Amino acid sequence: MADVMSATVYVTYEGTPDSRFDRSYYVEHHLPLVMQAWRRYGLESVAAFFPLQMQVGTIAICECRFRNETAIEAAFGSPETPEVMADLSKFTDLAPTRWRAAAF
Repeated sequence: MADVMSATVYVTYEGTPDSRFDRSYYVEHHLPLVMQAWRRYGLESVAAFFPLQMQVGTIAICECRFRNETAIEAAFGSPETPEVMADLSKFTDLAPTRWRAAAF
């Protein structure tokens, strides 16, 4: 039944206030690239969240909502994924961490 319901992936970036992370590029270019690349596989929406104050820890969170678990697997295994991953160096030097979330 988990495959029938929508599924969410959170991508987090951990760093410090001095870490390179171009928020404008992320929101204006990277997230539209993600949506364009993975919409056909079942990505329904993306959203970015940033802490109100810069501090050590999480400096950015992306929420990717997919149609279901199968859509996540299809998107991350797609031919478009290398282009999405290569774009990271344009806005940060930080390595992202992916988390799958399930609704209760």
